[in-house]
Amino acid sequence: MWRDIRKSKGRFIAIILIIMLGVLIFVGVKAAGPSLDDSLDKTVSDKNLSDIQVISTTGFSENDLQLARKVPGAQVEATKFKYVIGGKDKVAVALYGYDDNAKQNQLIMRRGRLPEKANEIVLDKNAKSKYDYKLGQQFKFASDSGLKQKSYKIVGFADSPQYIDNQSRGSTNIADGQVQLFAYIPQAQLDMSVATMLNLHFAPLKDKNTFSDSYKDGVAKKLTLLKKKFKNRSYQRTNEVMSDYLTQFDQQQAQLDQLRASNPQLASEQQVQLNAARTKALKKAKTSYTWQTRDDLPGFSAYGESSDRIAAIANVFPVFFFLIAALITFTTITRMVEEARSEIGTFKALGYTKWEISKNYYYYAISAGVIGAVLGALIGNESLPRIVLALYKQYMALDWVVGLQWWVILIALVFSLLATLGAAVIVIRKELVEGPAALMRPKSPKSAKKILLERIKPLWNHLSFNSKVSYRNLFRFKSRMFMTIIGIAGGTALILTGFGIQNSIGASGDRQYSDIFDYQAVVKLNDDANLTNVKDILNQNDQYQSSTAINSTTAKLKVNGQQVNDVNIYTPKSIKQFDKYVHLGTSLQKDGVILSKKTAQLLDVKKGDQVKVTTTDGKKVTVKVGAITENFIGHFLYLSPNVYQTKFDETANANTLLLHLKSQTSSQRKHLANKLLNSGEVMGTSYTHDVLSTVSKMSSSLKPIILIFVLLSGVLSFVVLYNLTNINVSERIRELSTIKVLGFYNNEVTMYIVRENIILTIIGIIVGYGVGNLLTAYILHQAATELVIFPLTISWFGYLVATLLMIIFTAIVMLVTHKKLQHIDMIGALKSNE
Repeated sequence: MWRDIRKSKGRFIAIILIIMLGVLIFVGVKAAGPSLDDSLDKTVSDKNLSDIQVISTTGFSENDLQLARKVPGAQVEATKFKYVIGGKDKVAVALYGYDDNAKQNQLIMRRGRLPEKANEIVLDKNAKSKYDYKLGQQFKFASDSGLKQKSYKIVGFADSPQYIDNQSRGSTNIADGQVQLFAYIPQAQLDMSVATMLNLHFAPLKDKNTFSDSYKDGVAKKLTLLKKKFKNRSYQRTNEVMSDYLTQFDQQQAQLDQLRASNPQLASEQQVQLNAARTKALKKAKTSYTWQTRDDLPGFSAYGESSDRIAAIANVFPVFFFLIAALITFTTITRMVEEARSEIGTFKALGYTKWEISKNYYYYAISAGVIGAVLGALIGNESLPRIVLALYKQYMALDWVVGLQWWVILIALVFSLLATLGAAVIVIRKELVEGPAALMRPKSPKSAKKILLERIKPLWNHLSFNSKVSYRNLFRFKSRMFMTIIGIAGGTALILTGFGIQNSIGASGDRQYSDIFDYQAVVKLNDDANLTNVKDILNQNDQYQSSTAINSTTAKLKVNGQQVNDVNIYTPKSIKQFDKYVHLGTSLQKDGVILSKKTAQLLDVKKGDQVKVTTTDGKKVTVKVGAITENFIGHFLYLSPNVYQTKFDETANANTLLLHLKSQTSSQRKHLANKLLNSGEVMGTSYTHDVLSTVSKMSSSLKPIILIFVLLSGVLSFVVLYNLTNINVSERIRELSTIKVLGFYNNEVTMYIVRENIILTIIGIIVGYGVGNLLTAYILHQAATELVIFPLTISWFGYLVATLLMIIFTAIVMLVTHKKLQHIDMIGALKSNE
């Protein structure tokens, strides 16, 4: 066995390399998703991230805390929290009261320390990197922020387990609608009588992985119990707050009544002010709750979806990669055993048993398979997940957890041995059936037959002698032809798929906001907004071009037991104008609605079906699906004004504007959003630019993985092509020696083999294009989320790289083969084996 290995080091190393590459990418990519999940799980577990958060518009009394503690296993902490405007750029800040006794949501200090004095603040680390704040500087808040003082000294920069995505801090209804920073000041500095946020942590859930189904089910059950405890609490809390307000207003009213006797005019003016204040306060007294689990925190579910996408890729890409590696290995081992026919025949003639003859080849196959599998498993498991973690820079620095994926390694080892040992067992059993005399004689060459091309006389007659020889050889040895095509096509397909995944994820945003949505901003109006005032502000802006008004609301859709939440319902005021902003591919109908494609798929409905709609304010209607429209991000349902009027029995009031804007800078977007917000007519402004940057971030987060795929696919393709050419040369050494003896020059002898490689490479590349598209489409289908569809998109650059790499590999193999053929022993090769 050792002599065989020494004699053909190239082949043994090639088998190890192919198996190693197959196992490396199979185990490495399979381990990347779990490593991302486990790393975040350890980070949030160590810092005791809340399992549930509840935010109240009127705050929480001691009664609320007692109610929450009745949920089994709940550790409850109350925190003062609000959104305020602060900093030199007047951005939205999520401001928390710091309590050094708090056990949940512990900060991860990056620079400096936690606040110790009343005038100290800890800022989001983004304040340092994005806004260039330094330790010791002052951070100022707006005068209406409701704090004990306006300015605080920066003593530290931190990460928080509540904000795992460095690019996203959530949304709000102040400033430009996007939270830019979080900050912590001592709890007493927030001028609030009660806490506004409840944090709940459940010890029994701590041991469960935060992305596991068992954790999510556990949290869902706890949330259901908590909501039951708070079922009537919003009504009670509203009454408590209103009672306090009414006591204050009764006292003020009594003072006014006394004033009326002495100064009726002043009393009358103050009465108007008091009535306005009372109306405003009673609105403010209404209690509503916002319920949040970890999935609702900024970036948390996106992180989970990102690792899910890698897991979806891992279910297809490495398997395909591994199958090609296994197939080529199977062929290599098969050819190796077939070459040793005369040796096997000699051993059999000398009286060796079948086992004694076979075990040499079994050990060879096992050695190559195990060495390749172990190297691939260790390198893959330890390198790829770490590369992925290191390059996930848009997320906070995580505590890395990279565990050995034993079951994946075991599967890889089994497949490796099937490819190596399996091939050896099948071929040796087949060879040992023959007698020693038959085995010691070389196999009879295949008899020459006319190939299909020869029957096409006009074409065949125009081919040169060398071309005719190449085509004959190709079609005579069909297994060799198919193996080379599969190897080339597989490599091309894998490289193309790598580019396709990244292109397609990026394309979902581009196509949504070019092919379908043709607007640059959405302005959400207040209930009592004056549309004329808003238009006046917009007309004063240099980037503003035009707008159209719509009614926008959200609802859940239900049909046949299937349900989709958070569906955006758009009803235009003018259908003609709306068509310029949203391209549905069909016109809004008089009796039906238009439903987005993914929503229809999730509900399993088609044109003509009925769907039940429940809006967020509790209205329930049933509508008929008139058409289904293409859509890539989110869920949408479109109604004509007439259908809205008929179904909801009211006119669709304009509460949203879709804007056409010229190209804007970041500061111009902020300026317009702030101006609209300060008018008092607008709740918030959101820009399509922000959505596109989020999708772009999703695409760029996969770049390192795609690069690894492309590189490894390229290496695999090269090794496969080199290996198959080597087998081809060794099998045909007598034939090549014969033509060399007949007077063929070195270049002609090389081209005798390479011409076949060139033809097979071209065919392989073309087949690879088709397989690459199919493979990409399948992976994208697996990677699609409930909200996002990825359209199959592969850029010309992907095709160019895949093609050029295959051409380069063929050229390199051609040069290596040329050198090898210059030094073949013609006499030794032509000696008779008998």
